[in-house]
Amino acid sequence: MRKTAKTGFWSILCALGGALLMASPALAGMIGAPINGELGFQPGASPMKEQMIAFHDGTLMPIITAISAFVMFLLIFVMIRYNAKANPVPSKTTHNTVLEAAWTIIPVLILIWVVVPSMRILYFADRTHEAEMTLKVTGHQWYWEYDYPDHGGINFVSNLIEDDKIDPKKGQLRLLSTDNVVVLPVETNVRLLITAADVIHAWAVPSFGVKLDAVPGRLNETWVRIDKEGTFYGQCSELCGTRHGFMPIEVRAVSKAEFAKWVHAQGGKMPEELANEKGAANAAAPPASTAAPANANKAGKDKKEEEKAGEK
Repeated sequence: MRKTAKTGFWSILCALGGALLMASPALAGMIGAPINGELGFQPGASPMKEQMIAFHDGTLMPIITAISAFVMFLLIFVMIRYNAKANPVPSKTTHNTVLEAAWTIIPVLILIWVVVPSMRILYFADRTHEAEMTLKVTGHQWYWEYDYPDHGGINFVSNLIEDDKIDPKKGQLRLLSTDNVVVLPVETNVRLLITAADVIHAWAVPSFGVKLDAVPGRLNETWVRIDKEGTFYGQCSELCGTRHGFMPIEVRAVSKAEFAKWVHAQGGKMPEELANEKGAANAAAPPASTAAPANANKAGKDKKEEEKAGEK
């Protein structure tokens, strides 16, 4: 009873802490960050993560629970039915064809049951053929570099905010907040191109269901579509050196209008603005002159006549 009361106390305390964190004015919107005492996955903020959670809760957990219960039942049954007191004369049976076939075929069927939705999610998470923008991520020892090639070449690096500079009033979190935040629009298919400049890193944001290695000399691709506005955190998930645990990821998801304002504030331009500028430049360019080929032909003809005259 005392243990139950203590567990209930900690559950209530963690729930209140999470509620206070979510209600903080500086952290308005959804928060994709770990909370002390929290169990299970972080809430999904993308179709990819939502499918992963549904697969875990709807397929894997029932299978794991059923197998665990079955194995526990067998262990208890064997201990009771076949102990030395209840079964003084042990069976001499060495083979049972039906039983051996069953314990081979049933696991295969279970694996097929698991692998089909697994492969579906794997291919869904691989890449998108309808990308609306691209974000290039480059891992360094020990910080991240980001490029927005579709928005005028915006480029910046993102470093951890050290403990002595953390400001809780601004909603900054220890070991998770960065000095430059990645800003992405919601309801947009974002292509993620991930690489590294030195050693292998891994760009991982749990709320997005994204975790992909950043390999030097290789460009790995995945994608994300953020459904909800808010701030989402992740960390490098590949051992990359002494400061591996100090290169976090902070992504702020905003509306498309807010994203356009951020792009302009960074000195970039939206793709449609770049397209209009390119179209205006092409329209203003003078048409290619046809006189040049004619002059070139005439010069070539004159040169041939001079060569013939020289030979004579």
